[in-house]
Amino acid sequence: MELWLNRAGAQGEYEDKFLNEGRVYLTWEGLEANLGSLSSREELLVLLKDTYQDEKVSRLANHGGQIWAFAKAMEPGDWVVLPSKKQPVIHVGKVVSPYTHRADGPAPFFHYCEIQWFGREVPRSNFGQDLLYSFGAFMTICRIRRNNALDRVQAMYSNGWAPETAASVVKMTSAGFPDLKASIVDEEAVAEVDIVAYARQQVVRQIEFKFKGHALTKLIAAILQAQGYTTWQSPEGADGGADILASSGDMGFGADRICVEVKSGNGTVDRPTVDKLLGAMTKFNANKGLFVAWGGFKQNVQKELASSFFQLRLWTQDDVLDVLFAVYDQLEEDIKAQIPLKSTWTLVLSDE
Repeated sequence: MELWLNRAGAQGEYEDKFLNEGRVYLTWEGLEANLGSLSSREELLVLLKDTYQDEKVSRLANHGGQIWAFAKAMEPGDWVVLPSKKQPVIHVGKVVSPYTHRADGPAPFFHYCEIQWFGREVPRSNFGQDLLYSFGAFMTICRIRRNNALDRVQAMYSNGWAPETAASVVKMTSAGFPDLKASIVDEEAVAEVDIVAYARQQVVRQIEFKFKGHALTKLIAAILQAQGYTTWQSPEGADGGADILASSGDMGFGADRICVEVKSGNGTVDRPTVDKLLGAMTKFNANKGLFVAWGGFKQNVQKELASSFFQLRLWTQDDVLDVLFAVYDQLEEDIKAQIPLKSTWTLVLSDE
């Protein structure tokens, strides 16, 4: 049995399809041939050369390894992790069918394996940092083996997806301590890590450490203040439907009146919970709303609330990080001291 990383498009654009249909697809554009009929990697490389004539051989070889793994190595009984690009969660499932070719598409969905998704919306922060490092490979399809990854994910499942503890990680890693730099294995080659994603995850951990529970409201208020808003923050406890009130203009008497609700837990927020904010906006005479869900939102919440686009914004932790980075220089010094950041240049990795 193996553990596989499988991505649902570069921006997570196929995530809903994968989850709703109970499948993972191989989504290489233009690759329509039946891969099950191939008997060797050499045959696959010839097919890729014919299909993508303008691509370099090194790039085709890289892609060929991933395609071969999907069509030939992934087997029923193996486990799959699907890191979400939309929410701070990871989906876990089991392969329940061999590779299947669907000649009639539609493009690019010609190749798939059936998946039983039994771990939906597991908080990203529940996984050990070394596993998240592994899940941050640039590859679309990648076998994860180091640091007893499969055993540890299975142990989390048996424990109701409770967060990994330092003690459990030490117990279940072969050498006692995880090897971060060698955590990603794709059969024969070590995959490059998405350094940006890894760095962002470190910031997430720092925020979770320094701004636990209601303290996250303080950070959101500081971000809004750095954007030029005047804010009122509810004390800890019952807030009457609003954690923060924010307004633009001199002394906060501008046209924008924002009612803000902040959920700091790692669980995903459902539609009825968001609807309560819409009701609180009327109570506080606000014309706009901001719902901050550190753990993200249930599937389809954002789509269902499209009709409220001109009234409501939904922030997950990724949105919080984007705004934090944008206004970091304008934050108060006490906030900077708790989240000390430094911008740097790094080489953009490529599979060329």
